Amino acid sequence: MSPRMVELHDIDVPSFLQVLDSCEGEVYLMTRDGNRLNLKSKLCQLVGLTTLIEGGKIAEAFVMCEKESDESKLFRFNLYKARNAEDD
Repeated sequence: MSPRMVELHDIDVPSFLQVLDSCEGEVYLMTRDGNRLNLKSKLCQLVGLTTLIEGGKIAEAFVMCEKESDESKLFRFNLYKARNAEDD
């Protein structure tokens, strides 16, 4: 199964981290330099997200998901901008 990519815009960081914690598979942040940071790791969250935060929100990010269910969860979160997007 191929990895899945989701583009996120204008994301509230605390809510995004809660959704990440609920993901079942690995979720990677793709940097502009071509690096992949595993967002299931708290250290990588700190390093990766601090470079993307503008005014308390993530302005733009690309994440790659191993599981289709995580891709759907993050897509709904991005679309509705709500923590309850993780609930099915």
